[in-house]
Amino acid sequence: MTPNNFSKRGGGWLSPLIHLSNNWISLVGVVLVTTSTVFWLFLLPITMKGDAANPYIGILAYLTIPGPFFGGLFLVPLGMWLKRRREGRTNIYPPEFPTLTWANPELRKLTYFIGITTVINIVIGSQVGYSAVNYMDSVTFCGQTCHTVMEPEFTAYQSSPHSRVECVKCHIGPGAGWFVQSKLSGARQLLAVAFNTSPRPIPTPVHNLRPARDTCESCHWPQKYGEDRLRVVNKFADDEANSHTKTVLLMKIGGGNHGIGIHGTHLGPGVTIRYAATDEQRQNIPWVEYNGPGRQTLYATAEAKPNGGGAPIREMDCMDCHNRPSHSYDLPDRGMDKAMAAGLISNTLPFAKKQAVEILKGTYLSRDEAARKIPAAFTKYYQDTYPAIYAQRQAEITASAKQVLAVWNRNIFPEMKVTWGAYPINIGHTDYPGCYRCHDGGHTAKDGKTISQDCNACHNLLAMDEVAPKILTDLGIIESKAK
Repeated sequence: MTPNNFSKRGGGWLSPLIHLSNNWISLVGVVLVTTSTVFWLFLLPITMKGDAANPYIGILAYLTIPGPFFGGLFLVPLGMWLKRRREGRTNIYPPEFPTLTWANPELRKLTYFIGITTVINIVIGSQVGYSAVNYMDSVTFCGQTCHTVMEPEFTAYQSSPHSRVECVKCHIGPGAGWFVQSKLSGARQLLAVAFNTSPRPIPTPVHNLRPARDTCESCHWPQKYGEDRLRVVNKFADDEANSHTKTVLLMKIGGGNHGIGIHGTHLGPGVTIRYAATDEQRQNIPWVEYNGPGRQTLYATAEAKPNGGGAPIREMDCMDCHNRPSHSYDLPDRGMDKAMAAGLISNTLPFAKKQAVEILKGTYLSRDEAARKIPAAFTKYYQDTYPAIYAQRQAEITASAKQVLAVWNRNIFPEMKVTWGAYPINIGHTDYPGCYRCHDGGHTAKDGKTISQDCNACHNLLAMDEVAPKILTDLGIIESKAK
């Protein structure tokens, strides 16, 4: 085909488009379109599988890319229209256009521009896209970069059983849908962080949290039978010797299809429990509805109103008991017991437990103040009360003093007004009401039956505050003193 024939068949309408597209607005549109297309091509193999396993890939594919892509498509004709209008008004619009051959300078310019920007986008897009997704998926991003207001949660997370699980695995889960929902619902919190108006402390529970069945139960699920498990609770007394005793419990996890144990009773097949709480933290539960195979029973306290009295009714799931699986905080006594059991604080220093708890309960307005006063107060006690011991064991006392401060640092955050007991833990019933929110003997049905308060329903008490429980010596967990 000769150039003249080409001009008649296609070049006649294509040449003006090439001419008009050579303006900065249209070229910006071309850059946006090519950049978005390159990113989309990188993500295409993942998005074609269905739900993206990584929520940030989903947000890139379904939200981030379409905006620039369609914005670029809008800018290309807009720039062409503005250029045609401007040239027509000034009478500089060409009456004829050169044929579409490589000798056409406008065609060469546009081709070079598109080619170069495409290559650059491929290089940059492959690196930036991969790095950005991985960084946004990191714990550093969630805990330190954008969410500095979440310092208490990040600190607790680092020493939790889930410290090797990325934040997004539990807080968002797979798929772009819940990612979008979580981030849109967090827009208000984002503004609060930017303008320093975030509530202090951060209120719990999180009402828009994804259901546990979509996140937690990808690894743990109540329908799987769990065998009984041994739990050892260490306790140090407030006496001079910091007397160390152990309580041993055999926890009846249960579950599966047997309808037994803790999981089977609460979340077994065909079992649905609903409840109404009258406070934001769900610690006061006056109304409970049990729906199980063949029966439905309503339990209520004496002051409870019918159907929860208008309080929100929630269907029980894992998070109602495991409410702080990765962000738990200790009370002073419990924090000291854990530190001493781990050998971080010497249990041979006289009254170490008692003095440390008293110091921890003091008021410190900042982390700097606590860093100055807590170790100094612990050290001064031995300097004044046990000077001989201090002279002989100064290094041990100093190291223990630092660990007392570490207990405070793990649990108290003055900037966020997180103090002792700010976040109740619902597992167990020693430090907080926990199980006794319902299993208190005060929730009664119409037939007079109450929600069981039988200790043996959830665990067997094998030893109670014993120095050397026989069960642990028999199992070889601790050595027998008879040896």
